[in-house]
Amino acid sequence: MHEGARAHDSRLVRCGDSVTPDVRLRVDGLYCYPVKSCAGTSLATATVGPRGIVGDRQWMVVDETGQFVTQRELHRMALVSPSLDNGRLELSAPGMPPLTVTPAVRENRVDVSIWSDRCAAIDEGPSAAEWLSTFLEVRCRLVRFPEDATRQVDPEYASPDDQVGFADGFSFLLASCASLDDLNRRLASPLPMNRFRPNIVVSGGDAFQEDRWKRIRIDGITFGVVKPCARCVITTVDQKTGEAAREPLRTLATFRKVAGRGVMFGQNLIHDQSGVLHVGAEVAVLE
Repeated sequence: MHEGARAHDSRLVRCGDSVTPDVRLRVDGLYCYPVKSCAGTSLATATVGPRGIVGDRQWMVVDETGQFVTQRELHRMALVSPSLDNGRLELSAPGMPPLTVTPAVRENRVDVSIWSDRCAAIDEGPSAAEWLSTFLEVRCRLVRFPEDATRQVDPEYASPDDQVGFADGFSFLLASCASLDDLNRRLASPLPMNRFRPNIVVSGGDAFQEDRWKRIRIDGITFGVVKPCARCVITTVDQKTGEAAREPLRTLATFRKVAGRGVMFGQNLIHDQSGVLHVGAEVAVLE
């Protein structure tokens, strides 16, 4: 597993384990998603590189035309559990033999599409393609983001040097325990934080106060809080079963909908340097 990794998704099921409320802002959880739209791994520490947490969304599943696919179309992707071990990607899923993907030595580069971006990727070969195609019940392939490639963050929100891997658009997504608690009080059945697939979860403070932040600092790394995250149907997919329902989007729409932009939960971040993040670290709001 990735250095510092905990049991798979162990902290994604609960948010905030304190018996008494703590108004101080702390990092409650750190999460890496090696394969875009597959299950996440909980980390005690997270190494941060130019594209975010090292290994995060480094791989992606594409269809036969090179178009990216996610849980939006294939809910079963939630049941694919990736982990990292000394640079190798290990995949597991119900009813499937484990698969170890050793990054391809002969870099067979292909063109892939992710949203409006067209970029080069490395095809990880027929074994990975067959394994995923069998489990997901659709023809697909596994590709890796090249180390020497650069995918820029939307220049409307970032500088030319800011980059991202196969994440939708930004290197980090932050969510708040207090905000999830507020949402869960409005739901008939509370939902875990893993519905929102954050990289950084913070505890303490008030619900949705992250909406007002512009810059924060964690473990010496400064993050620009640049854009609320518009949520999609993936939030309705149970990450343990792969089954979809109507919540939380139905309830979020009653109090978190922004006209013309969608339903908001969480904030997209851009970091200013590399470093190491730790669970328990203080979150300082700079402005």
